[in-house]
Amino acid sequence: MARDYQRPLLQPTDDFDWIIGSDEPGAAHRIAQETSWALLDRVRSVADPEVVERVVALATDQGIDDIAELWADASAHSLAGQLWRIYLLRLISARDPEGSAELFRIGLGASVTIDPVVAGVEEPIDPDSIGALCDTILRGVFSGDLATALDRASSYCRIMSLGAASLADDRDALDDAHAGLLTKRSLRYAAFADELRAGSRRWRDGTLD
Repeated sequence: MARDYQRPLLQPTDDFDWIIGSDEPGAAHRIAQETSWALLDRVRSVADPEVVERVVALATDQGIDDIAELWADASAHSLAGQLWRIYLLRLISARDPEGSAELFRIGLGASVTIDPVVAGVEEPIDPDSIGALCDTILRGVFSGDLATALDRASSYCRIMSLGAASLADDRDALDDAHAGLLTKRSLRYAAFADELRAGSRRWRDGTLD
């Protein structure tokens, strides 16, 4: 029997910590799988732009709590885990638009890969363009090619990781604690980048849970 637990609390964006609990991990896994695939199939089958926009808007209102409760513990190898990461990126950009834009601008200057092209953000880089990019990625999950959306999200995370790492270097001599937090954020964005890229490959070869 599952114990009672509190709904997940939305933590500061530099922590990326989302806490939910269950004494029945098998049941939680099944629910995560079933709900994520059902949502994706339903929205894609309807092909209604208004439905897509409502699903996208879940990242910026109380719907995110329900998503966290269902998917926050899902494996990165699952559709639920991939969708949670996409929603979390959108939520972070909405909660900290200026900080997200700053990290992206700095990371863009440090990137020597094709990630800026893959991510596809519009100039100038500001809170509006970063929010629009995250919305476009999330919208693409439900109305475009999922693998492409995951690749774009991965590239976005790679650039954000570079931005956080560069800021950490700048802060290191001035504020060691802040530099440590930025380094942690960089590593988490890098982990997201790898997981989302792997999710794209799994979607393409049919092995995404």
